Amino acid sequence: MRCRDRCILALCRLGVAGLAPKAPGTWGTALACLLAPWLFLPLGFWGRLCLLAVIFFVGSLAATRAEILLGRKDPGEVVIDELLGVWLALLPFTLVDGWLMLAAFVLFRFFDIAKPWPVRAAENWLPAGFGVMLDDAAAGLWAMLCLGGLHWMGLV
Repeated sequence: MRCRDRCILALCRLGVAGLAPKAPGTWGTALACLLAPWLFLPLGFWGRLCLLAVIFFVGSLAATRAEILLGRKDPGEVVIDELLGVWLALLPFTLVDGWLMLAAFVLFRFFDIAKPWPVRAAENWLPAGFGVMLDDAAAGLWAMLCLGGLHWMGLV
């Protein structure tokens, strides 16, 4: 395997998170939550939005290549989409405490696993890695809406 392909797989797996033998998506989400206070939340709103756009585009291309390299559609070890989804859920928040981060983790995982409309449908709206990323973006939007409601009610 070429060095470029190894780097693409490492990006898609967020290092080793995607290689977890059980629940790699959960481990990818946990890693994304741990990284958010240093790599995502310090940016202003527009900086975070731009970073999410870059992650969506680069992650889509990388996930497309990973599907080819691994020989299957939406391989479980590809967890860059979890990073996109949970960071999208955190997008509107400037001050994030432990409870809000935990709520973001739980809500994102719930919507990513349960796949309510339009999460499941979004997988097929775009081809290959773009669909992989888009369904987690939809789950992240659901989580964002719920987090916003919980925050507005003063629960997180």
